[in-house]
Amino acid sequence: MSISNVTSHTVWQGLALAGIIAGSVATASSAVAGECPAGKMQANVRPMVDHKPVGVTDVTLGSINLEKQPANIRDRELRFRKLTIEPGGVVPWHSHDDRPALIYIQQGEIVEYASNCSEPIVHKAGEIRPEVAGTSHWWKNLGKETVILYVGDVRKDPHDHNM
Repeated sequence: MSISNVTSHTVWQGLALAGIIAGSVATASSAVAGECPAGKMQANVRPMVDHKPVGVTDVTLGSINLEKQPANIRDRELRFRKLTIEPGGVVPWHSHDDRPALIYIQQGEIVEYASNCSEPIVHKAGEIRPEVAGTSHWWKNLGKETVILYVGDVRKDPHDHNM
């Protein structure tokens, strides 16, 4: 099989998985992600922290150069990834000001520490978390179970390896 066919096959597998996940979530009643508690939203209430990644595996399952698609979105890549976070694992601080994403929590429970929420936000299996401009945060697995996240994001800088 040629590299082109392997890449195309991998991309289609990733897109098929994304469709299955989206369909499952669309029919589930518990698909609303954990949110910042009422009255706890405030811009820049949580300062940036310099945690390093701990116990996190980040695997890109597929990607599409959006400039080569009919949408012709220059300098952007649609990427689909799987993050595995071990108990005690940390996804370090990062921003979504230039990289919108959707996170599907497939397994486990994870805590988000967002720049615009004074309280930690708990996310559970079956939920989707939108990440858009104005979202800066870090995540930690405080549980005893490995957390699995599927992430679809639109990345501009191919050298941006933020989780």
